[in-house]
Amino acid sequence: MATIKIKQTKSRIGAPKDQKKTLDALGLTKMQRVVEHEDTPSIRGLVRKVQHLVTVIEG
Repeated sequence: MATIKIKQTKSRIGAPKDQKKTLDALGLTKMQRVVEHEDTPSIRGLVRKVQHLVTVIEG
């Protein structure tokens, strides 16, 4: 299955608690960190919730 790379581009400071937990679930703990996940609907849903804080790199 395809994978996607997710990079945190904006700070979590000031974000609501549920968005911080979503970033933790994705494995993003610091700025500019890149993680790789399987491209599944559940991961896409998590990314959509914090789309203003992350950048998705297809591939």
